[in-house]
Amino acid sequence: MKDTPINYDVVRQKIDSSGLPEVGTATIREIVLLVNQIEKETGEKFIRMEMGVPGLEPSQIGIEGEIKALRSGVASKYPMIEGVDILKKEIQRFVKNFLDVDVQEKCCLTSVGSMQGAFATFLVANRTNKDKKGTLFIDPGFPVQKQQLKVIGQDYYSFDVYNYRGEKLRAKLESYLQKGDILTILYSNPNNPSWICFTDAELKIIGEMADKYDVIIVEDLAYFAMDFRKDYSNVGKSPFQPTVAKYTDNYVLLISSSKSFSYAGQRVGMMAISDKIFNRRYPDLKRYFSSDEFGYAIIYGALYSLSSGVSHSAQYGLAAMLKAANDGEFNFVEAIKEYGTRAEVMKKLFTENGFTIVYDKDEDKPLADGFYFTFAYEGMTGPELLEKLLYYGVSAISLAITGSERTEGLRACVSQTSMEQMEDLKFRLEKFNEHHSK
Repeated sequence: MKDTPINYDVVRQKIDSSGLPEVGTATIREIVLLVNQIEKETGEKFIRMEMGVPGLEPSQIGIEGEIKALRSGVASKYPMIEGVDILKKEIQRFVKNFLDVDVQEKCCLTSVGSMQGAFATFLVANRTNKDKKGTLFIDPGFPVQKQQLKVIGQDYYSFDVYNYRGEKLRAKLESYLQKGDILTILYSNPNNPSWICFTDAELKIIGEMADKYDVIIVEDLAYFAMDFRKDYSNVGKSPFQPTVAKYTDNYVLLISSSKSFSYAGQRVGMMAISDKIFNRRYPDLKRYFSSDEFGYAIIYGALYSLSSGVSHSAQYGLAAMLKAANDGEFNFVEAIKEYGTRAEVMKKLFTENGFTIVYDKDEDKPLADGFYFTFAYEGMTGPELLEKLLYYGVSAISLAITGSERTEGLRACVSQTSMEQMEDLKFRLEKFNEHHSK
């Protein structure tokens, strides 16, 4: 069918020349490259939903903080590997103010984005016991974290949590943990790609399992406070961003500045490690590091080897934003609620044109409108749908690459679709449904 919004022949030629064995199961960056090529050849702008990048302007508070630091001469100096003092102080305050969790300042570190924080954690946490293997992913999840484990030759297990919400989660976790070979459990909350959000009851189960089986929970808070069904913006007041750290001391928290603070380009993330884990000694770490103390190995073993620290000025930019948030002068949540508005409109456009929402509930409650949503079209697998949508100028990624068992679905990110593009999206979805409805 060649009556498509994007020139059929150009799309077909770019797909054929891409070298991809199957477009529908391509990685995020491979889809980005392919769509860039189609846009360049046709001159037509896609509805870009494949990559989770911020679509809002960064706060001037961060920019000015960074400029001030550059003018003071920090560009000529190496930063401290664990983070500059002012940032560590503000991370500690931020964790207390918005998670209601107490951590020592020395246990608050900075990393080159949360991705590096995860990588450093794998390098250390998954080497704490030579008789155990690796990580259990509560999926669906961010594909690159599994790629990180493959790069360093570590094992992992995973399961799709969709059918194991609530109390069912306990038995599912235990079925893996009782084998005695898992060192870490990783999940994101809110979740990338499904946008499910764990309840406090579920987080309590995860914490109890961590204590029972002595595993470290790696909680990826890349979308901090972005479950807009509750207002997590009140400094030091309930409700707080839910976290497993309320239920166990066996945790490493990864907190990103990319989405919640629209600061993705500066590659500066935060790590908050429980006092217990940071100070704990694991004799088996001496196989790889000069110290068997977890915190020392993270800083002077993993982070030192990976980057020797985060860009000096970026740390000051993030510190300025955190200080303003901690002081009640900057409502970072209000600044990103636009994503929820876009998601509500986009999901309606999809469902009005024959699509269904794949992950639609948190237990018995409707899913939040936020940074991501998932969709499917009857009679098509996810990979088939992804490829067909390219002819209509709509790009996404397949759930098949995220550890999801719902392989009929795709993940959409709302961040790059402005409200001005909604009419164009409506037209393209209507045309798709006209061509494919039974």
